[in-house]
Amino acid sequence: MSVTETIKVKLTAALAPAHLEVVDDSHRHRGHGGWREGGETHFNVEIVSDAFAGKSRIERQRMVHEILAAELADRVHALSIKAKSPAE
Repeated sequence: MSVTETIKVKLTAALAPAHLEVVDDSHRHRGHGGWREGGETHFNVEIVSDAFAGKSRIERQRMVHEILAAELADRVHALSIKAKSPAE
């Protein structure tokens, strides 16, 4: 399974998002720190979930980082997160 698909599966299982978009943005970072041949190193995630209700931006990002800890420790170099609750 690709890193993109792994991210989608893990976030969907943990947060049951109303909206989830995962974009592999690695091609824009060719030659920069953390980039690897084959991509799947730099990602943008937009997620909307009830699980974020009442949480600060930092708490939301920590939740996502905890869910994706294995990927962040291995292949993923950079992760941009836009996390919102449905009310936002």
